[in-house]
Amino acid sequence: MAKPVIDYKKCTNCGNCIDICPMQVFAKEDDKVVVKKPEECIGCRACEVQCPKGAIKVVD
Repeated sequence: MAKPVIDYKKCTNCGNCIDICPMQVFAKEDDKVVVKKPEECIGCRACEVQCPKGAIKVVD
């Protein structure tokens, strides 16, 4: 089962992952991007590709 993991040392909270994710796995809480619904991840890795800082990795 795929699951996105955010490296908060690299993340700038730009929200690109929120915009690109077809399953709406990501959300912003208190101005911070979080993995809100990891169980919905289909492993497409669009978030990895779209992240300008390389802060997201999808792990199995």
